[in-house]
Amino acid sequence: MRSSKPVTVTLGEMQERVDARVRSGAYASVSEVVRAGLRALEREEAAIETVLHRKVQEALDDAALTLPADQVFTELRAHHAARVKASKDGA
Repeated sequence: MRSSKPVTVTLGEMQERVDARVRSGAYASVSEVVRAGLRALEREEAAIETVLHRKVQEALDDAALTLPADQVFTELRAHHAARVKASKDGA
């Protein structure tokens, strides 16, 4: 019994690249190419998550980088106001 269900995917411009991989013999089917792509995406996301966690931990561990909350919010409000003004000026 099949544990997954068939899915229709429109690949657009990527279709030729998928077909080339199957024609080359590197993959037996389009499904194998798609599964390999999803596994690669999962590895990429895990790597990004690892880097982000490390960067956050480094920031938390670095006492020199702490800013008072009121300063952070003042800077955020100024940044937001500048973006709003820029979007209105450009509209």
